[in-house]
Amino acid sequence: MRRRLFLALPALVAPMLGTVTIPAARAQTGPQPRLPTEPLVIVTRDGKRHEFIVEMALSPEQQTLGLMFRPEVKPNEGMLFDWGAPRESTMWMRNTITSLDMVFINADGTIRRIAERTVPLSLATVESRGPVRATLELAAGTAERLNLRPGDKVLQRVFGTAPQ
Repeated sequence: MRRRLFLALPALVAPMLGTVTIPAARAQTGPQPRLPTEPLVIVTRDGKRHEFIVEMALSPEQQTLGLMFRPEVKPNEGMLFDWGAPRESTMWMRNTITSLDMVFINADGTIRRIAERTVPLSLATVESRGPVRATLELAAGTAERLNLRPGDKVLQRVFGTAPQ
């Protein structure tokens, strides 16, 4: 008898206390709305200019969601993650359903490192391997198609070199 009363106690007390609702954390299930865009140019070591229109991920919330759930990234588009100051950049592909090239950019606008054709949905980290001011995500294969390399120059206002 004692055991039945103990098990029934929560059911008896709950109506007296009322129902307490605890809001669940909202899980992201789709892409964030398109972010404001700005021009960006990459100048390769042979002087070729490659123009892009990039979404600007500036807030921690925008940066956390990035390109998650986006079915594609167009050839001359991307997303620039401005960290505000040089720091180690560690990215992943959680909920990112399309492969990307990740371009890690120093504070002076030079490309530090390129991680090509990252694996969709992977939780493995992709690191800048040193402090960078920003990370640029492009459609997979862009770095190879345009022959981008570390040392190439990125022109964008966050590096003090707005494209002309």
